[in-house]
Amino acid sequence: MSWNPALDPHCPTGDDVDSIDTVIIPRARDLGGFEVRRALPAPKRQMVGPFIFFDQMGPAEFLPTRGLDVRPHPHIGLATISYLYTGRMHHRDSLGTDQWIEPGAVNWMIAGQGITHSERTDDATQSAPMPFFGIQTWVALPKDHEDRAADFQHAAADALPVLDGEGKTVRLILGNAFGARAPVETPSEMFYADAVLEAGAQIPLPDNHEDRGVYVVSGSVTVAGTSYEAGQMMVFRPGDRVSLKAGAQGARLMLLGGETLEGPRYIWWNFVASSKERIEEAKEAWRRADWADGRFHLPPGDDAEFIPLPE
Repeated sequence: MSWNPALDPHCPTGDDVDSIDTVIIPRARDLGGFEVRRALPAPKRQMVGPFIFFDQMGPAEFLPTRGLDVRPHPHIGLATISYLYTGRMHHRDSLGTDQWIEPGAVNWMIAGQGITHSERTDDATQSAPMPFFGIQTWVALPKDHEDRAADFQHAAADALPVLDGEGKTVRLILGNAFGARAPVETPSEMFYADAVLEAGAQIPLPDNHEDRGVYVVSGSVTVAGTSYEAGQMMVFRPGDRVSLKAGAQGARLMLLGGETLEGPRYIWWNFVASSKERIEEAKEAWRRADWADGRFHLPPGDDAEFIPLPE
């Protein structure tokens, strides 16, 4: 049986609970004029399906030469997905990838046994303030993918399935839902979608996935008569039929979930793994900084600096 924190024999059942297993209020952190709100991992919920990290970035406005500037840093045991509503971001990695991410498109980076990347808003042609708003998530890899080679895939906005009708527009970013499948290959079954609802519009959650959650980006939704506002994540019990209705101002939602993993994961800094030993090995490899022959390499074209291992 797969590991699911909601399937606890001590949890009440039947009329004692409703369809929502957990409500998460993200933790906010000010990074110097740029706020990040972290919904996952949370004290009561490490993952939703394979999604183990969920950050709302902004909204913010970046002045020219004063935007996002994340130096090269390592990852193992996960895949990252960057999705923007406004602005753009420059991704470089140790595979040699040099790819800007823009609204509605997908940057999907699989770390496997190890990758290094940087994220910057370093467009030399930017001459006016740039609005910036998006979501970054990590997907924990199944055990049989933890030692795989690193990989990167990009899908432009016009390559993603868009479902439109009855007052809602849904862009499928990853996986499969509502009879559609996104083009990016994933190591396990999952779904991740950007849904925009007009006032009063309703949307069901996919019923073909074990674990499901919703993050309210803007506006509000009601579920079984209870309203949930922007900045809240709801995680739903497996198997329940769930429908959400947008409030008077409409709503923008991120729908996420999928197949749960074989067990919990350890997280330290930018590393995710099924064992503490894997974390320690990655820490030592990054500490050694052997870019020529070691486990990690710096991104070509962005190798003048890196983030040192936290002590």
